[in-house]
Amino acid sequence: MSVEVPAIEGLCDARFEGVREAFARNFAESGELGASVAVALGGELVVDLWAGHVDRDRTQPWERDTLVLVYSSTKGVVSLAAHMLADRGLIDFEAPVADVWPEFAQAGKETLPLRYLLTHQAGLPVVDEELPVGAELEWDIMAGALARQAPVWEPGEKTGYHAATFGWLVGEVIRRVDGRSVGTFIREEIAEPLGVEFLLGFGPEEDNRVSDLHLAQVPAEELPSLAAAALLEPTSLAARAFNIAPRGPNKGRNSRAYRGSEQPGSNGHTNARALATIYGALGSGGAWQGHRLLSEEAIRLAGTPQLEGRDIILQTPVRRTLGYMMPVPGLPDPRGENAFGHAGMGGSLGFCDPDRGLGFGYAMNQMWTNTLAADDPRANGLARAVYDSLG
Repeated sequence: MSVEVPAIEGLCDARFEGVREAFARNFAESGELGASVAVALGGELVVDLWAGHVDRDRTQPWERDTLVLVYSSTKGVVSLAAHMLADRGLIDFEAPVADVWPEFAQAGKETLPLRYLLTHQAGLPVVDEELPVGAELEWDIMAGALARQAPVWEPGEKTGYHAATFGWLVGEVIRRVDGRSVGTFIREEIAEPLGVEFLLGFGPEEDNRVSDLHLAQVPAEELPSLAAAALLEPTSLAARAFNIAPRGPNKGRNSRAYRGSEQPGSNGHTNARALATIYGALGSGGAWQGHRLLSEEAIRLAGTPQLEGRDIILQTPVRRTLGYMMPVPGLPDPRGENAFGHAGMGGSLGFCDPDRGLGFGYAMNQMWTNTLAADDPRANGLARAVYDSLG
């Protein structure tokens, strides 16, 4: 049943009127609550729209600068930070992680290369040792546990989504090399120079602009297989990868403690404008309005496929670069074949298409019923409308 569409605010170039229409359909037909969508083309924002509400009672409007948790869309921005350091000659994707993180050499990981962290081939999606309640909020506890962890498969032989551990693994490399925390690096080296906001760990002074993330109310029998496995088989690799440590009371995704921590695999807070701007730079040769993030050579590396196969945790076919997801041939994906970016659990999505000079961002506060963004009609419909507009 269709519902009333809230007022849609912002800018939309006439060429992309189809994107505005798709955005409206998300509210009318797909249960959208509050959201933003943005498109960058050739170094300029051509779409920057927002609408809806931050609360279920629909009393608080979604504003221009509303921020929201984007879960694993965070990984794409963290990967950009790693590529920036590699572009500066400070890290080598082919070198052992232990070269910059000596403690990582434990449990047979002496020669495990950094590239395996970014392609989810390291065999480190879980932590076997018992972790204290709230461990995810404590960087040193998580980094130390992963340094001691033995791979659960031979590194390089399989790929399996490092849903939570990706952030601490790649993040600790960034911290060891640069000296700043991942959140600080992203703020100072990416967000502020581009004039956007991407918060990874922040104080209560920002809470009034942050929308809670709302879970869809779905009967257990209608959950997708991955989510069902996490609920019904808590000892499975998938369940353990997504639920890495006991959270304890008041440590959920909307809590002050969660927002204040840095979990670079999952807890970035931002909006579509920021995602589209960041990916707009990547889609336009590495620069945005005079500020260069990456060299053109580094952009080519970031968008070069490194593997194609079946993810043993997600149980889906995947195509990955160093840190990014790409469309898989044969699957219904409206993006160009050379597009790369990252989606977040529940629906958010950011990507670039270097063939089109394109950057795209979508962020919302109503999680879709499916775990995998590829099945979310909202992000897919918006991306399809973008490509239809380009002709």
